[in-house]
Amino acid sequence: MQEQFIIRPNPDDPRLTRRVDGIDHAGRPITTSVTVERPLTLFLNGREIVTMMTIGDYPEYLALGYLLNQNMIRDGERVRAVEYDPDIDTVVVRTDGETSFEEKLKKKTLTSGCAQGTVFGDMMEKFETVTLPEGHVVKTSWLSALVKKINTAPSLYLQAGAIHGCALCQEDRPLLYMEDVGRHNAVDKIAGYMFRHGVDGGDKIFYTTGRLTSEMVIKTVQMGIPILVSRSGFTAWGVDLARQVGLTLLGRARGRRFVALSGQQRIIFDDVPSEDTAASTHDARAGRRDER
Repeated sequence: MQEQFIIRPNPDDPRLTRRVDGIDHAGRPITTSVTVERPLTLFLNGREIVTMMTIGDYPEYLALGYLLNQNMIRDGERVRAVEYDPDIDTVVVRTDGETSFEEKLKKKTLTSGCAQGTVFGDMMEKFETVTLPEGHVVKTSWLSALVKKINTAPSLYLQAGAIHGCALCQEDRPLLYMEDVGRHNAVDKIAGYMFRHGVDGGDKIFYTTGRLTSEMVIKTVQMGIPILVSRSGFTAWGVDLARQVGLTLLGRARGRRFVALSGQQRIIFDDVPSEDTAASTHDARAGRRDER
């Protein structure tokens, strides 16, 4: 199963977790793994943009994806270099010309993402100009296979928790699986990889463990991906934005069950669970309780 992934989390990386002593509910001594977070400062053409809290893997992809999703790097703009210095936890992204981000810095907006995610300028700036492809579909059999492959892959979530995961998928194959302390960081890593390697999003499916918020919908649309899936639930604005652009939005995806609130025309029902039990109600309630 592991060969399915081009990139997946590496829970054996000693930089990403730390063993900590404590006690359990009965007062017994334990040693457990906890996720490590560290600051990463991003510069664009010599100007400091932001310091992000991250687990620290794939810093170059995170930096590129952040700038892309904040519209600080435009489509077609050439990136000359991405330079990471691990000694001072800094990434410098250099483009051909100066970028006009000063106004965006003045319009900083706090979003509902974990770890103080931010979106600069008008969040709808690029969103309203994107046209998602209509020709690609998602089969219900693919969804159940994807959920199983992603949820059983070795990950920091299984080892230490306190983390979000996102995956770029094609049909029933997960391609890229990224984790971080904030779901926006995990999304940005995937966006950065897609930009760096010229990956087209039109025939892909995006999976996230986090809530289907406006921020998640906007970033998925900006990557040109027509299908967004989550094990978690929805926000009203996330649903409204998805319907506005025709994004296929599937939440509470567990096993063979899900709820679709937008873009249902892309769904092919080739693996429909039986309705002879009350499991669907149980799964929906469990999904709301277990959102992360």
